[in-house]
Amino acid sequence: MSGLLTGWTPGDALVLTLLIPVIGAFLVLALGRWENARDGASLITAACLFYVVTQLYPIVAAGGRPDIVLFDMVPGLSIRLTLEPLGMIFAGIASFLWIITTLYAIGYMRGHHEENQTRFFFFFAIAIASAVGVALSGNMLTLFVFYEVLSISTFPLVAHHGTEEAKRSGRIYLGILLATSIGFLLFGMIWTWQIAGTLDFVRGGVFNAEQAQGPMIAVLLALYAFGIGKAALMPFHRWLPAAMVAPTPVSALLHAVAVVKAGVFSVLKVVVYIFGIDLVKLAPGTDFLLYVAAFTIIAASIVAMRQDNLKLRLAYSTVSQLSYIVLGAMLASDIAALGSAMHIVMHAFGKITLFFCAGVIIVFAHKTDISDMKGLGHRMPVTFFCFFLASLSLIGLPPMGGMWSKWYIALGAAETHQLVFIAVLMVSSLLNLAYLMPVVLYGFFGKEPIQPEADADNDHDHHHAPPNNLLLRPMTFGREGVSDASFICLLPIVLTATGCVLLFFYADQIRIFLTPVFGD
Repeated sequence: MSGLLTGWTPGDALVLTLLIPVIGAFLVLALGRWENARDGASLITAACLFYVVTQLYPIVAAGGRPDIVLFDMVPGLSIRLTLEPLGMIFAGIASFLWIITTLYAIGYMRGHHEENQTRFFFFFAIAIASAVGVALSGNMLTLFVFYEVLSISTFPLVAHHGTEEAKRSGRIYLGILLATSIGFLLFGMIWTWQIAGTLDFVRGGVFNAEQAQGPMIAVLLALYAFGIGKAALMPFHRWLPAAMVAPTPVSALLHAVAVVKAGVFSVLKVVVYIFGIDLVKLAPGTDFLLYVAAFTIIAASIVAMRQDNLKLRLAYSTVSQLSYIVLGAMLASDIAALGSAMHIVMHAFGKITLFFCAGVIIVFAHKTDISDMKGLGHRMPVTFFCFFLASLSLIGLPPMGGMWSKWYIALGAAETHQLVFIAVLMVSSLLNLAYLMPVVLYGFFGKEPIQPEADADNDHDHHHAPPNNLLLRPMTFGREGVSDASFICLLPIVLTATGCVLLFFYADQIRIFLTPVFGD
């Protein structure tokens, strides 16, 4: 390994990726009384983690599979870290977007004058460590441990405000995720261990021909699919909209950086490395999960259209978009599974941009409902234009990255002669258009209502005065003095929106990198 990691083995680097965010979390606690130092420590920690992850990339790209056993639980069951291309993609997304989200969170939390910011950044770092642990898991036991730590560490973030509504939402969040993982996922793992004698991730799956008989495989696969509650398959999706009571940076963490990505990543890992794509294709009864995913895609989109609250609309959008990934995995086609893996990347950049935009609209325009955003695009042109770009990506239109992942999933549906799911993808894209574009149309073409001067003054007094720090003040530009969000909030939005565009042109690099996982 090169650079600052000279002399380290790849296995050492895997351990370091877990230690960095944990060390950073306790550094945040130690510096809590000095907010500039605390926030700086968060950014430096995020940058260090991303650096270490990038050092592992050329090893994995060259065919290496860094591996280390941390300790044995019982003979044959260990806590083990292994990095392969799919995990590399997830670790890369989580570590890179942690930098962007931390920058945004600093502007949001200070601009919104949030309390308990030190606690927020502490648990944020622990959540990232857990997500990286999921990405590096070398077997199902290790993944399960980090999956549960991720659920528990994000609970204080969801219930951050401490209100009765926040506490109730936190209970729903944690209750559903723990109930599904312990009731279904753990049971499925024990059953797998009993049948196959291993929980290791093996390309092509762990079951031999004799073990893979009858409808047992379909039942076992359903236990995994519903047990991984973070994938938000209906009816185990309510935790996700409930979590929208949290601050917007938490929403970004849930929807783009860590939590839901850990869910759909786990589904892909199970399909590819526990069952094997060929077994999912041949086993009777697995089509049931295809229809559950298709129903979730359409139903969640219809519910999203009915939400006036912007964050809640985006939450149901996520429920729908996650099931694209599940659908691609369950199609049991290499090219569809490749599309699912690519959609993890495309959705991450698109959805984090949308939530960033929603957050600055809340902080700087004090609007939460879409119906109140008429004409707001003239006051916040950068924010609404970036929202437009990210929306195009989620809809799946060129030249945005989201087009390619949907394209590959559709090709997989055609390859397996499941034309009904091509229709589902087409209808879903139209529904995406129907619930995302009104936000842009309201912003740029709606007429902002004239607010009485007295009311405007009262509204101004109700909110905190603008901060002295220039990075935290709303930006003003143009001849008419148009103001938008602060620089420290706008920069992450512009970066992630630009990422949506760049992914259209660099999608083939991701496809080539993932080829060893999904076919030669």
